[in-house]
Amino acid sequence: MSGEQRVRRGNPEVGTTADRPDAVSRRVRRLTRDLGGLLNLYDAGRVVVGLIYMKSRASRAQDGPDGRREAEKPSWPSLVRRAEDQQPLSPYVRYCLSQWLPRTDESDGADAGGESVPYLPRTADTVLRYLVKAIDQAVRRGELLEQCLQDLSSAQAKGGHYFTPPDIVRLMVAAAAPQDGQSVLDPVCGSAGLLIEAARQVSESLGGLHSSLALTGQDLHAGTLQIARMNLSAHGLDGHIGPAVNSLEKPSDSFYDIVLANPPFNMSFRGAETPRRGDPRWPDDALPPRDNANFAWILHIAHALDSEGRAAILMADGAATGVRPVEQKIRKRLVRSDLVECVIALPPGLFPHTRISSCLWLLNRDKGPQRGQGRSDRRSQVLLIDARGAYETVPDTRQRRLGSDGTERILRTLAAWRGAPPATGQTQASYQDEPGWCRSLSLQEIADHQYDLLPPLYTSESADEAITEDGRVAALVEELQARFEESHRLETDLLRVLGEL
Repeated sequence: MSGEQRVRRGNPEVGTTADRPDAVSRRVRRLTRDLGGLLNLYDAGRVVVGLIYMKSRASRAQDGPDGRREAEKPSWPSLVRRAEDQQPLSPYVRYCLSQWLPRTDESDGADAGGESVPYLPRTADTVLRYLVKAIDQAVRRGELLEQCLQDLSSAQAKGGHYFTPPDIVRLMVAAAAPQDGQSVLDPVCGSAGLLIEAARQVSESLGGLHSSLALTGQDLHAGTLQIARMNLSAHGLDGHIGPAVNSLEKPSDSFYDIVLANPPFNMSFRGAETPRRGDPRWPDDALPPRDNANFAWILHIAHALDSEGRAAILMADGAATGVRPVEQKIRKRLVRSDLVECVIALPPGLFPHTRISSCLWLLNRDKGPQRGQGRSDRRSQVLLIDARGAYETVPDTRQRRLGSDGTERILRTLAAWRGAPPATGQTQASYQDEPGWCRSLSLQEIADHQYDLLPPLYTSESADEAITEDGRVAALVEELQARFEESHRLETDLLRVLGEL
């Protein structure tokens, strides 16, 4: 069956009055997969995201200097008209994207992102015609963009460059509790989902008014930063997304009120980023291990926090319970400096590309009473929450996600512990330890357990030495699994390189 026949059968002509937003979304995602059969799923996803971005920006290019410059670019209606006739479409789509996409590097003086637009063969014409017309029908472009970014994340997840799932994004931002006017950094921003959610939650707290957060995103991959710029712009947000940079190579140049991050799990150091003595981010007597950057990320983020700064960091379980002396030293330093506010054990299986379990770390430079944070003084205390059972299954799949009920329970527990104002319609709750769910510990209690921070070791109703040992064994098993996954990734990369020779 030809590509044209396949598209016609699976995707009836666009534009009928029976179309609903969800039907248009499903059509766009099917067409993305069809385009992926001609390119690859990653490049197909970038093209679709670029087209959604173009439609969003072109519809706003009206007034002012920026509007005049953008008015000189090819218009969205001109692309739709080209899709409706029989002229060659692939070269024109690529030209349009090259004019509209943000450049991949802010240090590049070029106005366009043409060099990063995937090549589109003429055989893609039919799929592109349906794609352009389907996107033209889309009403809720923001939701469509989010779905396409999730698909794009799945296409590149095995390389470690996935985007944080939206259920975890919502929890991370709500737990960090950004306030209007604060500065927010994501040093591994991916598609900028955490930054966008921070702006959304603050805007919601303001009754829908535009937030004045100062958003900053960094990432190692120029193509990913281009997606971040498109995503911010499509949501009507301004943010500083600089050129591609390895955040671990040097300390942050600025300090931030909020840092949100989902660094890659258990990755080894490479090149100039390898920890060296004299770096203000880590102690000379406990440099982060070279074969695992987890603690380097935690220390890097802690160093970037302002005097009252807070952070939400997603980490593999091994960071909370690793048994190597250097890991215990670093955890001791973090706990003794009273930086660790809360560690939340998340359900396993939340990431489709890895079996590694994870915890959400909350850091706080000032755990005393704070405006917008809470009235309780929690200095010299740490909250541990075991939310491993707080998941639900995604309908029609075997994939797990963080359940909305579980998320709300986590946030209620955290708010009660902080003494934060209750959500609308809820009564003020006082914090109490709940066996099997949560426990508030003193720094000395954590020291008595060799600074182990894995929540189940403390929240279990029978938290004895046997359980502690089980937890350590589980951490070693997880580390072994991570090494197997890294070995498989390196083998795949080597075979790809050999195949290109």
